[in-house]
Amino acid sequence: MSRKIKLIWDFRGPASAKTAEHHEIHLKEYILSEKLPLNITGHETYGEMHAVAFMVVNDDFMIAVRDALKPHRGELFSEQN
Repeated sequence: MSRKIKLIWDFRGPASAKTAEHHEIHLKEYILSEKLPLNITGHETYGEMHAVAFMVVNDDFMIAVRDALKPHRGELFSEQN
């Protein structure tokens, strides 16, 4: 079974929540255009000045997606996240 990697884009500032929400739309578009096998995306707000958008990819696709979309960071994804 392939590992799942959560790729994360951080946004900061007063518009961070809206920016993260909008960025998720583009992540979904990328998944469709590249026909990636997983379609897990989301956005989370951690306060007034910090929010993130994320997508989950199989380990097999991580390098290609990382190089194309340049996330700020990544972490192992588990269904409990």
